[in-house]
Amino acid sequence: MWINVKWPNWIPLPSKEIGPARVWSSIKSLAGNFSVLSSSAMRKLKYHEKKLLKKVNFLEWKRDGGHREARVMQRYHVTGRDDYKKYSGLCRMVHRLVNILMKMDGKDPFRIEMTDTLLEKLYNIGVIPSKQSLVLCERLTVSALCRRRLSTIMVRLKFAEHLKEAVTYIEQGHVRVGPDTVTDPAFLVTRNMEDFITWVDSSKIKRKVLEYNDQLDDYDAMN
Repeated sequence: MWINVKWPNWIPLPSKEIGPARVWSSIKSLAGNFSVLSSSAMRKLKYHEKKLLKKVNFLEWKRDGGHREARVMQRYHVTGRDDYKKYSGLCRMVHRLVNILMKMDGKDPFRIEMTDTLLEKLYNIGVIPSKQSLVLCERLTVSALCRRRLSTIMVRLKFAEHLKEAVTYIEQGHVRVGPDTVTDPAFLVTRNMEDFITWVDSSKIKRKVLEYNDQLDDYDAMN
């Protein structure tokens, strides 16, 4: 079945001699008038159609990145989008480096050295479970970096019940990593520093914990 369709006036008619310049001008003309075409072709939705399609996003339905970003930020209580962009950029950089290393000869001394260095660094940070192969680096995700945030580690180590509470403790200055007080929930904790997360000596939270565990000595009770 053939349908007779009129050629749009805003698209240049094809000619026998079509060069790159002609193709490019046709593409620009098509792109420039796309909004006019879509607005004129799309009729107004009826009441029942609006009800059925009210949760459908016709602009971003192909883009999973935006939805994934929102889910990750909500799950790990990442309040600043800049933090997510930094994590995403770091993952892309690692992925590019892995692709370059995989294209090199497996017996190349430089590849062996760089592979060991990359695996060592990522393992020490805690974003990969072992130092076996580059495949683990290729699977690096933003979620893996978010799991190394101080607020997430505090929940895992039972310093707080949930992430919002952990973020509050950190921002109020109740937590230190080693000798330094940390007030940034986005602080990334390495494997070696996990054992050095504790309460600040002057923290009221620490006093409450000691009282609950019946570990408050006389000196602390007097102060």
